[in-house]
Amino acid sequence: MQRRATQVGQSWGRYPHLEHAGVRSVLWRSDPLPPLDRETKALPHAFGRSYGDSCLNGGGVLLDVAGLDRFIMLDEAADLLRCEAGVSLARILDTIVPTGRFLPVLPGTSRVSVGGAIANDIHGKNHHRAGTFGAQVTAFELLRSSGERLLCTQEQNAELFRATIGGLGLTGLILWAELRLSRIPGAGIAVERVRFPSLDAFFELSARDAEIEYAVAWIDCLGRDANLGRGIYLRGEHTELPGKAPLALQRPALRVPFDAPRSLLNRWTLSTFNAIYYHRAPRTPGRSTVPYTEFFFPLDVVEDWNRLYGRSGFLQYQCVLPESEPDALRQILERIGRSGELAGLAVLKRFGAFPRAGLLSFPRPGFTLAVDFGFRGDGTLVLLEDLDAIVRAVHGAVYPAKDARMSAESFRAFFPEWEHFRRHVDPRFSSSFWRRVTGA
Repeated sequence: MQRRATQVGQSWGRYPHLEHAGVRSVLWRSDPLPPLDRETKALPHAFGRSYGDSCLNGGGVLLDVAGLDRFIMLDEAADLLRCEAGVSLARILDTIVPTGRFLPVLPGTSRVSVGGAIANDIHGKNHHRAGTFGAQVTAFELLRSSGERLLCTQEQNAELFRATIGGLGLTGLILWAELRLSRIPGAGIAVERVRFPSLDAFFELSARDAEIEYAVAWIDCLGRDANLGRGIYLRGEHTELPGKAPLALQRPALRVPFDAPRSLLNRWTLSTFNAIYYHRAPRTPGRSTVPYTEFFFPLDVVEDWNRLYGRSGFLQYQCVLPESEPDALRQILERIGRSGELAGLAVLKRFGAFPRAGLLSFPRPGFTLAVDFGFRGDGTLVLLEDLDAIVRAVHGAVYPAKDARMSAESFRAFFPEWEHFRRHVDPRFSSSFWRRVTGA
């Protein structure tokens, strides 16, 4: 446990770096919460794959729940899985895919705990079909600092159930959860790749999302003028994978052994990479079958890939914009293109019209854009504040799980339900994010 304890002062984006008063391991769901000093507050923490400070608790205690990693029950007839909150999505998939089952919603990495997936109400490439991870949760047990152990479902402790989904770990400690599973024909994904030249072409392609299970686009967010919004659209469906098995998700094949020098990522190298990647895609749609691991988690084969952004780290900016406001997306891409900032990986997809599973759930109908920015100081922060202003103006939102710098004003505009949610926050739980955006 010592190695993990030395790493939890940073999130996956490695910004900001905060000092914690301590890390307390939670190993058994039958145990009470570790004792806390009178003024010290706690926050659950597993693998730290949130990009900003929602998984950090500067000056407070982190409750390391990675040891809550046991399976409890698999009901094959009902397609339900019950497991402890520290079990990773990777372990679940390695276990259930050979049985012809799958998690209905997956993020871009398998290195996420079940508790973290609920706390951030994660979404995937099929929100238009399945909604969020929280929508697949049938029940969980919540341990409050008072010692209460509450079974939460849509019918029992329903308000706390909805507050905990997307609740950023602030309502108490999730001990175990029960999840719906889906049936699949095999471990493959039939993928179609479509190169598109502009943002308007993306809008036309995404209008057909309802016809396909998974849909997502990589875009060149450094493209300008005629190239604004160009990219590659990926559509996918579950299929058999004859003749080969997917790699186990627990064992990355490569590792970045050191922090990359600042000179490695610059506008020239990023623009060149984007141009090559775009032109390598076929002009006409191409179809192939790949292991599900390759389709969902291409970066998981590289351990510590976040070190490619150097010692200063990076910030991921993810926003959602109403479908009725396409010009806002153009403004954001134009502003990024003019900024001179180091905009790396960029993903664009459509959210469906699903009810929000939690009070602070991020997804809502519209288009969501996620962009990685190498952190270069005040210039990066000014750019992201400018993007926030565009998002606020059209009543969109920015994802708390990816955020490390949004203002209290922006948070309260993006999540007007925050005051209702605040009533459900456990008085002994907090995070650096929560204190930053509420002052609490």
